[in-house]
Amino acid sequence: MILMNQEIKVLAISGSLRQKSSNTALMKATIGLAPEHMIFTVYGGLGDLPHFNPDLDIDEGPASVRELREQLKQVDGVLICTPEYGNGVPGALKNALDWLVSSGEFVNKPTAVISASPSPMGGSLAHASLLLTLQMINAEIVENGKVIIPHITLKLDREGVITNAETRQELQALLQGLKQACRGQHITGT
Repeated sequence: MILMNQEIKVLAISGSLRQKSSNTALMKATIGLAPEHMIFTVYGGLGDLPHFNPDLDIDEGPASVRELREQLKQVDGVLICTPEYGNGVPGALKNALDWLVSSGEFVNKPTAVISASPSPMGGSLAHASLLLTLQMINAEIVENGKVIIPHITLKLDREGVITNAETRQELQALLQGLKQACRGQHITGT
């Protein structure tokens, strides 16, 4: 029997390598809104992954790739928060996902996606592209699990606090959807 207070483990991934990334700050602020019993691990190895090369993706692959795959195996769900670079997904994030195409860690993994940008479009092109990639690797995009945040610099202060009530509510709904989907995975045993 699954207990309602069972911990839900989530791997949080920022698509930005920038030290003062608004998306990393937003990801951390979102984690701060998490409902009870959600435990987050922030993935910090995005910049350590080698360029994807199928010739290297043999046996267990490079050490940094094995570490990412292992972290994904240990969690119930994934939260991705990404900016948009050149009308698309940042190369480092796409590279990480390319390493996961053949290994299957995302298959049926409850996943929530946030894109944020100072622009009025909110990173919508990166968002759409990321969803296509996640769909191809069979991630389960959860109900209410897609949020696009335009004008992020007006909704997140310098300390990383979400200052916009509507944005806060959208993110809380996203987290609730992720929690429910992860709990559903526990119940069905997948």
